[in-house]
Amino acid sequence: MNDIELLHDAARQAIEYVAGTDARPAMPDEAALARLDAFDEPLPEAPTDPSDALRLLSEVGGPATMMSTGPNYFGFVNGATFPVALGAAFLVNAWDQNAALPVMSPTAAKLHDVARGWLLDVLSLPGHSDVGFVTGATVANASCMAAARDELLERAGWNAKSDGLFGAPPITVVIGQNTHSTVRKSLGLIGLGGDRVLKVPTDNQGRIDCTQLPTNLSGPVLVCAQAGEVNTGAFDPFDEIADWLTAATDNGWLHVDGAFGLWALADPSRTHLVEGLHRADSWATDGHKWLNVTYDCGIAIVARKGALRRTFASVAGYLPPEHGFEAMHHTPQSSQRARQVEVWAVLRTLGRSGVAQLVQRASDAAQLIAERLRNADFDVLNDVVINQVLLRYGSAAATETLLAEIQRDGRIWCGATQWHGETAMRVSVSSWKTTVDDATHAADVIAECARRLPPLD
Repeated sequence: MNDIELLHDAARQAIEYVAGTDARPAMPDEAALARLDAFDEPLPEAPTDPSDALRLLSEVGGPATMMSTGPNYFGFVNGATFPVALGAAFLVNAWDQNAALPVMSPTAAKLHDVARGWLLDVLSLPGHSDVGFVTGATVANASCMAAARDELLERAGWNAKSDGLFGAPPITVVIGQNTHSTVRKSLGLIGLGGDRVLKVPTDNQGRIDCTQLPTNLSGPVLVCAQAGEVNTGAFDPFDEIADWLTAATDNGWLHVDGAFGLWALADPSRTHLVEGLHRADSWATDGHKWLNVTYDCGIAIVARKGALRRTFASVAGYLPPEHGFEAMHHTPQSSQRARQVEVWAVLRTLGRSGVAQLVQRASDAAQLIAERLRNADFDVLNDVVINQVLLRYGSAAATETLLAEIQRDGRIWCGATQWHGETAMRVSVSSWKTTVDDATHAADVIAECARRLPPLD
């Protein structure tokens, strides 16, 4: 088999996998998992037939995958993959371009400019904002907050890039009690400390309680708000937070973690959730969640033009003079794949109304699941305003038992979370494939699994 035949064979196997996803259970069975032991082999001493490696991946690896690209996966806010995104990924991988600089990939540079403009347009964010494509929301948060750190310190007379943080003016970091763990991880990565923060109490949906925001602050202040609390999907009161920050300091920065929730900006029916969101200085989101491109695709958006470049610009004698947008000078990584191509392909295919419908369809499905399960003796613990449903079936212990039964059943997949110190069930609707019928099916499966358990006390 020559090289081109090998690629045709790989494409055939990939397409066969995609064609079968909707009919497969959401979770692999024990037999498929057991066959993964076939990968435990010694490193070959000599070259082997490359078609054997592809066959092993397809026949052993494929059946043991989670069906996160199907309509029945409701865990971890994982998007599926639009066919146009997968097709674009095929081309991107074939091109194997380094999207770091225009001179390395004119196509990647051009599509970055177009995708950037379309993203800011569909999300109604400031058109002058810089956009960087990174690996996920964790790195997007870290990138935005690193830019915030350096801007805040520069205003205070300190050059963090040159002089580091030793001896720098302290930055007060304010977060909500329900801030996602990736924000604290990002704060640790950029040297501000995940625990060296002021935590503001939150309400019963996980929103920052603005009456509890700190007073008598001095010096630089970084505030991290949320668009889409990871369990409830709730949105912080951005206008109130922005007003408080303006009054509290003349050296502040408002960052928003919007891994999935930022896409509510694209849905005109959800303007009440996103009021004031445009007043932030930076936003982090994922394309591989609600936009349903392939992993990995995080997006860092910074309204303070030049702030990303201040933090991430790289200097080397072999680098050419600046010409157009240079991705390596706006993100932590230098070499990088052209993630923007898939974003461009999906946005071009869906258009403005298609993105809005994507958000609406998933949110409607979540509300349907909540309503059907509420009528089946489940406690719905959140106001279902977007794609997240938070449930408990009787006690926390009963909920844990039910989750084990759902995952053993395998027809759908959802996972556990901790809410107010006790186990709850989280159902996340993020796949473009999930229809109203799929949502009805998911609720019915959950209710059926509950009926197999002993009666609630």
